[in-house]
Amino acid sequence: MNQIQQLFDNNLAIKYFDAVCSQTEIQALAKALKINTTLEMLVLTCNKIDDQDVQVLAEALKINTALNTLSLGRNQISDKGTRALAEALKTNTTLRFLDLKNNQIGDQGTQALAEALKTNTTLLTLLLFDNSISYHGAQALSEALKINTTLTTLDLRSTYFGFYIHANQIGYQGAQALAKALKINTTLTQLNLEHNQIRHLGAKALAKALKTNTTLIILDLGGNQIGYQGTYFLAKALKTNTTLTYLNLKNNQIGYQGTQFLAEALKINNTITELILMHNQINDRGAPALAEILRTNTSLTTLDLEYNQIGNQCAQALAEVLKINTTLISLNLWANQIGNQGTQVLAESLKTNTILTELDLGYNQIDNQGGQALAKSLKKNTSLTTLKLYNNHIENNIIIIINQKLKINTINKKRSRCLQILCLEKLKQLNRTDEIKFFNSTVYDSCMMKY
Repeated sequence: MNQIQQLFDNNLAIKYFDAVCSQTEIQALAKALKINTTLEMLVLTCNKIDDQDVQVLAEALKINTALNTLSLGRNQISDKGTRALAEALKTNTTLRFLDLKNNQIGDQGTQALAEALKTNTTLLTLLLFDNSISYHGAQALSEALKINTTLTTLDLRSTYFGFYIHANQIGYQGAQALAKALKINTTLTQLNLEHNQIRHLGAKALAKALKTNTTLIILDLGGNQIGYQGTYFLAKALKTNTTLTYLNLKNNQIGYQGTQFLAEALKINNTITELILMHNQINDRGAPALAEILRTNTSLTTLDLEYNQIGNQCAQALAEVLKINTTLISLNLWANQIGNQGTQVLAESLKTNTILTELDLGYNQIDNQGGQALAKSLKKNTSLTTLKLYNNHIENNIIIIINQKLKINTINKKRSRCLQILCLEKLKQLNRTDEIKFFNSTVYDSCMMKY
């Protein structure tokens, strides 16, 4: 209560408040918010806040002019409490971030929020994941997004693993509705629909929207059973879309066929930088397609292939293209079926690759032979700073040697960065900044990021 009492004194200039509060304290907090002019962030996660509590807070939001972040995740808020918050959003002009994850919000509460979004001009981020929203709620949000011009992030995912009571399931109809909004909306940059059972029909609708949408940067469709059919439509859209940089298709049963579609698209697309394909049953039949992605694409920096039944054949294909690829920074091959043979060819590629900094080979079938090959390759490699080898069969003395070399690479990179900055600062003093281009364009670009 002492913390809450301090909020009544604006001279203390408290900007952040995070606490576990009783119902009585919530009421006191709401009173403080009505007169407080300094508090910017209020975190009330896991407080067992119910509809009655939220109604009191919502009344305060109608008056408060300072708060920009409100986290009410993991509470007991249902549609009734959400409607109260929605009413507050119609007049509140400062709140930018609203977290309502893992509550008991259904379609009616979502519809109320959607109505508020039609007039609200300040909210940027709305987190609604792990609630009970169906396609009806998604349709309401779609109508709002056709009008709203400020919201940049909408999160409707379900993160449950079979034991959460509440989970969003907007289905393909909800995805189709949101896709219609994406054809019109010009502000949304992040959309997360993970585990919403949108299937291939939902993916098809979203793909069609991506052909014309020019603002969405991050799209998460993990765990939606879109299959290779849905991947076909998304891949087709990627051939023309020039804004999406992050695409998560994990756990979608896309198989090697879906990987082939993506490979064809990424020959043309030069904006995707992160592609998440974990848990997709790609196996060694997808090796040619994966290799093709790294051979022709010039924008991809992160490729996640975790848990894909990838063996030595695919590892060999990837190793060959790593010798010539100049963009990939992070490669995740965790929990596959790569043995010593695959590890040895990957190690060989590390001798010449100068770009890759992170490689995850944990939970494979590598023993001392593969470990020694990796240790030997690191004598020449200067770029790799992270190499994960958990749960293999490599003796500790080999792991120590590998980690020592990785540490050296990390230290040298930091030294190089410091040297680059010092070099640029000196050239700036002499008004000769452009001269660094003649020595190393990569160094120049890196240095200029500082200024």
